[in-house]
Amino acid sequence: MSSNAEQKATPIAPVLLASLRSTVLARGAELYRDLPWRRTRDPYAIWISEVMLQQTQVSRVDGRWQRWINRFPTPDALAAASSADVLEEWQGMGYNRRALSLLKAATMVSEAGGEMPTEFEDLLALPGIGPATAAGIRAFAYNQPGVYLETNVRSVFIHELFPGEDSVSDKVLTPLVEACCPPDDSNPADDPRSWYYALLDYGNYLKRTMPNPSRRSSSHTRQSRFEGSHRQKRAALVRILLDHRIDGGVNFDTAAEELSELERKAGRNALSPDYVRELLGELEGEGFCHCIGDIWSA
Repeated sequence: MSSNAEQKATPIAPVLLASLRSTVLARGAELYRDLPWRRTRDPYAIWISEVMLQQTQVSRVDGRWQRWINRFPTPDALAAASSADVLEEWQGMGYNRRALSLLKAATMVSEAGGEMPTEFEDLLALPGIGPATAAGIRAFAYNQPGVYLETNVRSVFIHELFPGEDSVSDKVLTPLVEACCPPDDSNPADDPRSWYYALLDYGNYLKRTMPNPSRRSSSHTRQSRFEGSHRQKRAALVRILLDHRIDGGVNFDTAAEELSELERKAGRNALSPDYVRELLGELEGEGFCHCIGDIWSA
């Protein structure tokens, strides 16, 4: 197996990149998935799909994406929502921070006139949007070239160009992904949008039919166990606060007891008051909730 240094020192021959492109376009045509967010060119709607799809299966996003767009159809509509409304709509999608980042970013977009940015750097300036999400928005909404490097794309490039290699770095993959992306939208069958759809669908197929090639990426990390984790307790406490919205909030003792009851039902020990206070303090500091007197509200 080659080291990252050896991979970096050995350029990929143009003929291999041409072969990869032919393979991806052919397999992409065979494996194309007609997903709801592929039927729009609205950059806001595409942005929401990109965020939802991070570390979440497509089957879970299909349905939830449509519901979100129906409830918050534009950046202005999302910006006008309360954090509790946004968190409520996000429940079940995981990583609640993503929902608050969407709200913060939508507020920035709304304050700037309500139109999603088109330039890469302007997209990166929005909370929660990293290089891959920015490139995805530009490719799928604006049909602009860029380096859209996410897990399915990694799977294809590692499978096709680095058989048997471990710890393939994004530093090695990035120039290859950039070189293979069509430079413009002059060919509808091979433009940035269709090219990345093909990569996503072929990569999804590879992950379903063989050991996931993206695990041979140096950026691959095994997702930590959720059940029983600190993150799981935070999420459960957010749900408790949301459930008490109709009551105008919940006092500390009730929130602590309801959270401990969930722990006991799962076969775990009840939580100490100090630990619950720590959880609430974290959530309050990150904007998930607030306290007036002894009443906690989402």
